[in-house]
Amino acid sequence: MITQTTTVKRRPWFLPLALLGLLPAATARAQDARLRIKNLEKLADKAAEVVDVTLDKPMLDLASKFLRDEDDDAEARELIKDMKGIYVKSFEFDKEGEYSDADIEPILAQLKGPGWSRLVDVRSKHDRETDEVYIMQQDGKVTGLAVIAAEPKELTIVNIVGPIDLEKLSKLEGHLGVPHLDLDRKSAKEARRDNEK
Repeated sequence: MITQTTTVKRRPWFLPLALLGLLPAATARAQDARLRIKNLEKLADKAAEVVDVTLDKPMLDLASKFLRDEDDDAEARELIKDMKGIYVKSFEFDKEGEYSDADIEPILAQLKGPGWSRLVDVRSKHDRETDEVYIMQQDGKVTGLAVIAAEPKELTIVNIVGPIDLEKLSKLEGHLGVPHLDLDRKSAKEARRDNEK
């Protein structure tokens, strides 16, 4: 009986080349400003009020057609024309303790990833309120925004994906499900805190 053995030639260039092929996809994934916030859906059963907004690019284009040509609506339409998505999850509870830090931790872990940096961090021991604003930058431009607003009976996560003009962002508050975030007020609080240090 003759046994035939097949020798597989190892190509030393194959593995590095295959890994290089995966690099652009991995880099694009790492630099994606879209947060995974599905883990928060379990809080809906405990909440008295839930706001869940998912506006991908086609929905944003459609929603912009319903904004009037007047003042704030026109500015909001101009602001969203290049955005890729707006995602909001907000929960209001009847009593405290309905969510925990463990519910927020997976989102904070994503915000520690490449490209993200914290812009605002306001913590009030008196009100037991925490407000954090993160931005993602690529090539010196803001390409994503995340807001975490946590109070004893309320939790709101806002994620905006796409090019953002931070100076005009307040025009989007109150439109398309984006709550009033009072970003100017929070930035002022942050500045005061820094001056007190």
